[in-house]
Amino acid sequence: MELDINGQRQAIAPAWHDERLLWVLREHLGLVGTKHGCGQGHCGACTVLVDGAPARSCLLPASAVTGRRITTVEGLASAATGLHPVQHAWLDERVPQCGYCQAGQIVAAAALLHEHPTPSDAQIDAALAGHLCRCGTQQRVRAAVHRAARALAGVAR
Repeated sequence: MELDINGQRQAIAPAWHDERLLWVLREHLGLVGTKHGCGQGHCGACTVLVDGAPARSCLLPASAVTGRRITTVEGLASAATGLHPVQHAWLDERVPQCGYCQAGQIVAAAALLHEHPTPSDAQIDAALAGHLCRCGTQQRVRAAVHRAARALAGVAR
């Protein structure tokens, strides 16, 4: 079995075919940006993009995503362009505290901005509502999403 992860075809050993995508990413492929949180799809720490839509990798069997495009937080950045505008905005707005929920939020924010290039506060809140964060940085998260939207639109950060 092969998976398309961050734009690269990855051969997945047979022993991993029935594992959850989260564990294939972290343990088999070494992509540890995607975090294990609750393991039940409630916290959002394990969020990745599957064909551009946010998905909880702790719930998805690896075999269920064959033939689909998977993007992790590592895959948002590129050697050619550097960090994704959402990643830049997260740093500029000093969003991270403990950082555990950040990868899932960043991936979900990137998907939101792809779908809604200039989201309202309500759209941001709705897109990130399923991401548990104990640090209380929700106002900075919202500011970072707005900053990233301006950057993607070509307006100065």
